Order: sequence, then C-alpha cells, then structure tokens
Amino acid sequence: MKKAVSVVKKQPVLCIAILAMLVTCFFVHPDKEYFGYFDVKTLACLFCTLEVVCGFARIHTFELAAEKIVDSLSNTRNVITGVVFITYIGSMLLANDMALLTFLPLGYFVLETTNKKKYMAYTFVLQNIAANLGGMITPFGNPQNLYLYSYYDIPTVQFVKIMFLPFFSALLLIVICCVVIPKEPMELAHQEDYKFHARRTILYSVLFLVSILAVLRIVPYLVCTALVTIVMFFADKKSLKDVNYPLLATFMVFFVFSGNMARISAVQKLFSVIIPGRVLLFSILCCQCFSNVPTAVMLSHFTGDFSNLLVAVNVGGLGTPIASLASLITLSEYRHRDKEHMKKYLVTFALLNVLFLVVISAVQILKQVLFY
Repeated sequence: MKKAVSVVKKQPVLCIAILAMLVTCFFVHPDKEYFGYFDVKTLACLFCTLEVVCGFARIHTFELAAEKIVDSLSNTRNVITGVVFITYIGSMLLANDMALLTFLPLGYFVLETTNKKKYMAYTFVLQNIAANLGGMITPFGNPQNLYLYSYYDIPTVQFVKIMFLPFFSALLLIVICCVVIPKEPMELAHQEDYKFHARRTILYSVLFLVSILAVLRIVPYLVCTALVTIVMFFADKKSLKDVNYPLLATFMVFFVFSGNMARISAVQKLFSVIIPGRVLLFSILCCQCFSNVPTAVMLSHFTGDFSNLLVAVNVGGLGTPIASLASLITLSEYRHRDKEHMKKYLVTFALLNVLFLVVISAVQILKQVLFY
C-alpha cells in the first residue's frame, strides 16, 4: 500500500491518465484496433528529443547558456522575457512539445543559478503558453495542426490567414505578461567552472537536427530513433537512464484513452447533435476534457468547418493541465524541478490560462460577429 501511495505521489498525472483509460476500457474492450491508437511517430520523436536533451544536460549546456543569458540581459524582466520568447519562436520551428523539452530546462537553470526560483512557476507557465500559442501559426508547430492541415488539405496561405488573429492576440498578451515582471538585478549566485564540450555539443546538435527532420517527415522516424539511440549509447549511455520514461508512458496511456472515446457510440451520437453551429466553443470545451490532439482527431469526423476547429484546438490547448500534451510536459518538468511548490504552479497555471483562453476566444467570436 505504501508503495502504491508513493507511486501516485511521484507520478500523479500518469496515474490519473491510467485511471481514465481503464474507465474507457469498460466501454471498449481491448481488441486488435487498440494497436492503431498509438502514434508511433510521435512517441519515437519524443523519445529521441528526450535522449538528446538529457545528453545536453549532462554536459551542462543549459547552465552555460543560462550564464550567457544572465550576463547579456542583466535583470529579471529581460531574462524571463528572453526565455519565454525563445520558447515562443522555437515552437514555430521545432513544434511546441520539442520547444518545451528544449527550453524548459534552460528557464530552470537561469532562475536556479541566480537565486530567482520564486519566478519559476510564472516563467514555466508563460513558456507553456508561448509554446502552445506560438506553434499555432505554422502547420507543423503543433501536432493537431499537422493532422488538420493534412486531413482537410488546407492551403498554406489560408492556414496562416485563419491563425493570424489568434496568433497576434496571443503575442500581445504574452508581451503584457512579460512587461509586468519587475526589473530586479540578476547575478549568478553560484557560477560553476563548467567546461564547454565542443565535440559533444556539435554531435548532440546534429542529433537534435535529425530529430527535427524526423518530425517534418524528411528523415524516417525509425531511422532517426535507431541513429539517435545508438549514438547516444556510445557517446553517453547514462543519458539513456535519465530519459523521462513516465512522460512517454503518459502519452501512450492517453492515446488509448482518446482512441476509446472516439469509438463509444454514445459519444459519437452526442457529437453529431451538438457540434453543428457550435464548433468553436464545443471544441474548446472538449479540449479541456480530452486534450487538443484527440479532440482534433475525433471532431474532424463530424464537421467540415475546419477554420473554427483549427482555431479551437489551438486555443483550447489552454485551460486545464490536460488540455494539451504540451501542458503535461510542463507539469511533469515543473514537478521534477520543484515539487514542493506545486500548489503555486497550479494556481498560476489556472489564472494565466483562463486569462489567455477567455481573451483570445472573445476576440475570435467578435471577429465572427463583425465579419460573418
């Protein structure tokens, strides 16, 4: 019993996901279709990214980058703004999940090495929001974008036009949230004499690039997984032990949950009745319960209104911690770094997510009222 309680305390998100999955299994009994639930490409690319990030961490890349950022930007507002916008821009190019996996550790080391961990919850939440909303402007910035872009065969120019207003609204809100941060001086409290490992940095950078190319379907993901794993094994096998395997397990469990939900007849009937004329608001609501990627997959079969669905599953990634897989990554990373202040994180997460969700949704609804 004590072991079970310990597991729940260490991995609450995974345990909740497993419980939700088991509930759906009562309605959809395990069969051969379960094998089709898993997005193997996403899991493989996530694993590769986690491997490489662990490799970077073991040669103190993030600590060295943190030192450079603090030396250049000097105060809390500038430094946190820099970290947030690195994540924001990174999500457009790397996809939101990869941007968070790459830059959340950077945010942590910047604050930890300057004794400014009191801003950690605020910074992590802003990074999470930046990753979710920065990635919505590109077809490959978020997983749900890639799916809907392909499923509806949306022209690229039309895609950008659809997403520009929510993207611009998000940008203004992020700027405002950064401006209110006080300008406190930042100095490295305990600067270590870390050695820069040029060869490993170049090697890991190449592996990271290969991982990105796998996401963009330029390099086969199986080739990427094999290459990254083999190289990392010989370069630093201990990094393989540091991979966040519970996060991978959470993704797998979530795939089963969403796959089962899409097969429950009562859910299908409900969607067919409610969705017409309510795509935006209903999709945002579904994201809060099922996450945005499963919502995009499920609802795409019930509507041809891809404009509202596209906006909804991006904006709907805000809200609850399970509204997007990116939010699960941030929650898991924060708990790993500072589990003693989870309440502070959750309160900050709720306040900022509600703010962004309400404002951006209102802007989108106002646009429809005025121009349609």
